[in-house]
Amino acid sequence: MKVEEWVDICDQFDIDGLEFFSGFAPLDAHEKWKGYAKLVASRGRTIPMLCHSSDFTIPDAEGRKKEITREKAAIDIASELGATYCRVLTGQRRPEVAVEQGVAWVKEAILECMEYAAKSGIVLILENHYKDQTWSYPEFAQKRDIFLSVLSALPESPWFGVNYDPSNAVIAGEDPIVLLEAIKKRVVTMHASDRYFQGGTAEDLKKMDLHPSLGYASILQHGVIGKGLNDYDKIFSILKSVGFKGWVSIEDGPDPKTGIADIRDSAIFLRKKMKEYGLK
Repeated sequence: MKVEEWVDICDQFDIDGLEFFSGFAPLDAHEKWKGYAKLVASRGRTIPMLCHSSDFTIPDAEGRKKEITREKAAIDIASELGATYCRVLTGQRRPEVAVEQGVAWVKEAILECMEYAAKSGIVLILENHYKDQTWSYPEFAQKRDIFLSVLSALPESPWFGVNYDPSNAVIAGEDPIVLLEAIKKRVVTMHASDRYFQGGTAEDLKKMDLHPSLGYASILQHGVIGKGLNDYDKIFSILKSVGFKGWVSIEDGPDPKTGIADIRDSAIFLRKKMKEYGLK
C-alpha cells in the first residue's frame, strides 16, 4: 500500500493523527516527506511521531557513527513533518557484545542524538522493542533488566522519554505491568497493541527465544486491541496515576482481509477506555 492510500483509508477511523515510519521514503527525500505532511494536514490530522530503528550496538565504531547520523536525519524528518517525537532504539542483541559494553555504546549515542534533537524541539522516545524487520537479532534491550539499565544510564530530560509497548514485553516472556510500574514516570507515548497465542503457548515462546536469529514468532499474533492478553484497565489506571496525557498509537490490522475493521474496532475501544480513565 502506498502512503497516500494509507492516509486516505484512515479517514474511516476516529483518530487524531498518523504515526509515520522512517522507511516510508529515503531519509534524504525531503520534498516527499514535506508532501506527506501537507497531505496529512489536509485531512485535519497531525503526525505525532516518526518511528526510526537505530542500531547502536554495532562493534565497529564507524558503523555506530553512521547509525547516529541516520538517527539525526530521522530527527530532521520528524521536524519537517511537524512531529513532536522521534523513536530511538538501542540496537541488535549481538552475541559478541557484552551487556555493559552495549549499554555504554547506547548511552553515548543517545546522549549525542538527544542534544541534537533538542535543537529542533524533538523528543527522543526509547521503545521497549522486539526486533526490526531488517535485523538479524532481536533488540539488545528487549529484556526488562537491560532496558532499565539503559534507562537509568540516561538523565531525565524534557527531550527524552519512553514509548511503552505492552505487547513487546509479552514477546519477551515478561509481565508488561511489572515493566510499566518500573518506567511509568518516564513514559511519554505508547504503542497500543494486543496479542494472542495461536498454535502455541507462553512456554513455547520462551523456548523460541533460545534462537536469537528468529524473527517475529508466528505463534503470537496481533489482534484487535482489548481482545488479547493485555490488561488495558490496569495499564491505563497506572498511566492515569502519573498524569499521562501523551499519544497512544494503534498497532493492529496486519491481515488485509480484516485490517480496516480491526483498526476501526481498536480505535473505538481505545477512545472509550481513554475517556474512562481521563487520558484524553
